[in-house]
Amino acid sequence: MTITTISSGALERALHLRDLSDSLQGPHAMQQIVESIHEALASRWRCQRLLYRGSPLVPVEDNYDRLGYPPEGVVRDARYTRYVTSRMMLRAHTSAMIPGLLRSLAVDPPEDILLICPGLVYRRDMIDRLHTGEPHHLDLWRITRGKVGIGDLEDMVLTVVNAALPGYQYRTVSSLHPYTTNGLQIDVTVENQWIEIGECGLASLDVIGAAGLQATGLAMGLGLDRILMVRKSIDDIRLLRSQDARVQRQMLDLSPYVPVSNQPAIRRDLSIAVDEELTPEELGDKIRQASPEHADRLECVEIISETPYIELPAEAHARMGMREQQKNVLLRLVIRDPVVTLTGHEANEIRDTVYRALHQGSRMELTNS
Repeated sequence: MTITTISSGALERALHLRDLSDSLQGPHAMQQIVESIHEALASRWRCQRLLYRGSPLVPVEDNYDRLGYPPEGVVRDARYTRYVTSRMMLRAHTSAMIPGLLRSLAVDPPEDILLICPGLVYRRDMIDRLHTGEPHHLDLWRITRGKVGIGDLEDMVLTVVNAALPGYQYRTVSSLHPYTTNGLQIDVTVENQWIEIGECGLASLDVIGAAGLQATGLAMGLGLDRILMVRKSIDDIRLLRSQDARVQRQMLDLSPYVPVSNQPAIRRDLSIAVDEELTPEELGDKIRQASPEHADRLECVEIISETPYIELPAEAHARMGMREQQKNVLLRLVIRDPVVTLTGHEANEIRDTVYRALHQGSRMELTNS
């Protein structure tokens, strides 16, 4: 597999991004979610706790190999993973902290311990109201010399949902994960729709044993942004990081969010030529890397249609400067700042920035030029 690494600028931006789950970087309601969850579990189990925050830079082995991911798994592709070198990467999940922690426990194995690993993770993801390229995750692993089973896992799910989202209905559905057995996906219902908030399972004995431990365990990974949005009735993930004082004041507790404005959306359609294999996640990542400040003003980037080179007339090829092995993608940009009203000229600037970041044809069609 060919490894494509991120730029030094992208790495610097990632490492300087504020972690909302970390109280040392300033107070935020997300920290209250984390605390309520591990307090509830520790109270339930009467076990030792270890809260750990590792570096966002992790060995590829800890992020994938030691968690049981297959060598040729699609998630390892640079389209989805932010490689720094062939051996180091920005963690794709907080589970990447677990192998190292398990190895450290093997020196003096505890009887019963809850590992608590919150933090930022780094993905290539689409742009819409629910997704970001740097979400916050929380891994919770119970490691015990005793025996745990499905009943313990179900009790863990109940305890976590009651602590994080009291009063919400939830369900679990079967889901495969390489580092668990009997894997489950956890959903809660919001306005008659099921929303995924995490996944869990019995911790893989292979993963535990490879670290030098003789133990069993439970493993759970949660999406903190999604949980906080559900808890506070927030429908736009960008609000969690808003710099507007009216919004920031509301991000200090878990009370329901009160909208500070209702900005009108501005839509711009653009037709671009890109490589045939380019994915929606890569499109979103290219936009974020090209202009983070403009990406924050994009509510949604929707793919309307995709048409291969061979199915387009020669006029379309010429208009875009399109080459073979490319496809034409029609995108719809929904431009709306969460708190500030944008002008048509500002919307056109964002449109042109996105166009320059994505279009790979030899002819450009700009609005503000």
